[in-house]
Amino acid sequence: MKITSVSAVYPNYKHTVPSWRTHLWQIVVRVETDVGQTGWGYGGGGKAAVEIINGHFAEILVGKQVNSISDISDVWDFLYSESIPYGRKGVAIMALSGVDLALYDVLGKAEAKPVAGLLDHKIKPRIRCYATGTDTDYYAELGFTAQKMPHRWTGDDSILGAVNVAEKARAALGSEAEVMFDVYMSWNSEATLKMHDALKHVGIHWYEDVLTPDDLREIGNLRRQIRPVNMAGGEHEFTAHGFAQIARAQAYDIWQPDITWCGGITAGLRVVEMAKEAKAEVVPHRGGEPWGLHLIAASDCADFAELLPGVRGGGTDDLWIGAPEPVNGYIEISDEPGFGVTPNEEMF
Repeated sequence: MKITSVSAVYPNYKHTVPSWRTHLWQIVVRVETDVGQTGWGYGGGGKAAVEIINGHFAEILVGKQVNSISDISDVWDFLYSESIPYGRKGVAIMALSGVDLALYDVLGKAEAKPVAGLLDHKIKPRIRCYATGTDTDYYAELGFTAQKMPHRWTGDDSILGAVNVAEKARAALGSEAEVMFDVYMSWNSEATLKMHDALKHVGIHWYEDVLTPDDLREIGNLRRQIRPVNMAGGEHEFTAHGFAQIARAQAYDIWQPDITWCGGITAGLRVVEMAKEAKAEVVPHRGGEPWGLHLIAASDCADFAELLPGVRGGGTDDLWIGAPEPVNGYIEISDEPGFGVTPNEEMF
């Protein structure tokens, strides 16, 4: 099976957060082959990544073989090498992620297997989910037993608000629930220790992205000071090369590669193997989406998948048709070939 064409499109989103996501959110990648199979992938980098795929990758991928996982790995290494002058991290790897996932999708369809089935014959039957967002009561009604809440440091006056939402989550979700914070690089070392002290009575599972990804050494220092709470991060890191820096700094207990950003399934597999050596857990960012979900189901990733249910009555962009839905806080992958989803082309 050979690649005959590669293309990408930026969907017409209506519900993205008005920030960098307005122009640089997720892209859809299409791969056609000489046997009539079509693969669909999901990448990051928005309009810039579309230009990389349609203007560069499409020119150099035609004729490449896609008959095995090894072939996909070879394609990954080829694209990485060819994009080094402008790539290595960021938008170029986000574009590469979409191509990699489309290749896995087309290979799964050609072999009549879900992507997880390509990776391993042993698949987790169902995966526990956690809800990321602010609507605790809504998530409890949906059956979630774990919640990750956003928090932004605005000074000591923001401590009480964090304590209140954490206590509410603990009360609503139960004594055995996991309660986490994603602070999106808004804390510093002093704030991290203050928050840790204020939240000890709640029992926090992890703090996520307390500093920027360039502050790995200091994150590693903080990690040792907040035990037994876990330090989590990695959604803004790219490829196994980037995660090797995380491993050297011993920065995180929990690694969070985003499979649609960090380099796709190919990079995800390499990161999982590296994490085993580093004695770290892998919990992919947005892992409840099909791309991360298949990796979780068929690898040594933790049995824990992130979903973003939004808030009760909120609007969403339903881009992918056939994506599995959680039931009582758990989710199962589809047994359809590939990732089992197709894009809603009305959004193109």
